Amino acid sequence: MNISQSTSLEPGQLREAATRLRDTDGRMQMAYAWYPEPDRIELRYVATEAGRQEFAIWRCVPPNGVPSLATIWPLMGWHEREITDLFGVDFSEHPQAQRLVLHDGVNPICPPFSPKYPLDLPLQHEPVRQVVPELVGATADVQLLPFGPVRADVLESGEFLFFYIGEAILHYQPRLFFKHRGMEKRFEGLTAAGGVVLAERVSGVGSVAHALAYCQAIEAAANCTVPLRACFLRVLLAEMERLYNHLYYLGHLCHTTTLKVGEAQGKLLAERSKQLNTKLTGSRFLRSILTIGGLRRDLSPKGWLSAELEALREDYSVYARHLESTDSHLDRLITTGVLDQRVAFDQGATGPIQRASGFDRDLRRDHPYAAYGQLPVSVPVREAGDAHARAQVRMDEINASIALIQRVLLLLPDGPVSAECKAPPKSEGLGWSESPRGTLFYAVHFDDRGTLARVKIKSPSFSNWRVFPFTVHGSNMMDYAINEASFGLTIAGCDR
Repeated sequence: MNISQSTSLEPGQLREAATRLRDTDGRMQMAYAWYPEPDRIELRYVATEAGRQEFAIWRCVPPNGVPSLATIWPLMGWHEREITDLFGVDFSEHPQAQRLVLHDGVNPICPPFSPKYPLDLPLQHEPVRQVVPELVGATADVQLLPFGPVRADVLESGEFLFFYIGEAILHYQPRLFFKHRGMEKRFEGLTAAGGVVLAERVSGVGSVAHALAYCQAIEAAANCTVPLRACFLRVLLAEMERLYNHLYYLGHLCHTTTLKVGEAQGKLLAERSKQLNTKLTGSRFLRSILTIGGLRRDLSPKGWLSAELEALREDYSVYARHLESTDSHLDRLITTGVLDQRVAFDQGATGPIQRASGFDRDLRRDHPYAAYGQLPVSVPVREAGDAHARAQVRMDEINASIALIQRVLLLLPDGPVSAECKAPPKSEGLGWSESPRGTLFYAVHFDDRGTLARVKIKSPSFSNWRVFPFTVHGSNMMDYAINEASFGLTIAGCDR
């Protein structure tokens, strides 16, 4: 989507526009900032309007500060805090104005994304005592457990504060961004083609989703048309990525419920799926295939992939039946980590997390891209909002993905797989994909030399990490690992 024709709003009009969007069944998606000129900052808001496939884009030039939209759209709270940390924009009346990305003790000489910030200057950091929430009332029996940032196994870094009595968790506070890599900043000055390699590495388990959203943003800025064969193959690759993610998810969920046989079988199926990726593309994680304008090279899935997928589906069906009939596994999932539908909407849940809480939303169907508009996209939905519902959504999506890939193989047209695609200077575009974890957006802006001036990434884990604590408060310590696993979160995708 070319976003140069956005709607200009004054700061005083933002809350009115946000309220009108809420009252007409729309939805805010994200907000970000960038510098069109070295001394001029601009805010962009991306929203979904009811019944429309195109996204609404608002732009606002803040004179000093702007009103916070978090009291109208709570999901905007993290977006605004990130903008404050990295760009220095003040959001008035923000309900939770403490830092998000920059930890206490980090004292940059100016906002890190400011054009005035020296590229070779590391962020200055001074050790400070961590501030924890104050307990009010009878506190003698309340214990505090700070867990992390280094955790056992190969888990990503994050610190989690638990206030608990016995096994009951009274309050939970995650502290992320220990591994913030400044990925968005790394895009600046790159060519469009060079950015594909970086996009594939923002989150290792979402290489296709990230590269696809990025490429589509560039293609929108360039107003170029991707060949039909490449569009169908992009769908195939995206669904292959969904397969191995969901299969591994089921194995890891079994690990947290101590169902060791289920863990081994799920991870074996995930491994088989990755081996199919290797046979198809040469890469287990499907890297170095997508490019701006289509694919780097043609793929030859016909004649073998359909049979291999059918064999995988048959073995998966047996595995799924066993999972759904194992009482010791189900007892740990049912009623664990319930996410209320209203909370899911207000706080911005996305992907299988929102669909497990009763929301029938999916970018592949609602805002079609690649060849999804020409294919039947099944969107599984559950109502319970617990860990079992989140697992069931993914289980159903595995079958739906295999059916979708088989449909692609049946309809796959002949023809070229790439087209010339060059975005002009000062152009901009928005791209998106429905990753295995939910909605993923890339907004790109080019400078007057034709290199990247700004790339904004809104990842699904950024949204779902905000939602997750609402399912932990009031739960118990024994179920925490199961609940976290049921969300399928990645810290790399959130921290970027």
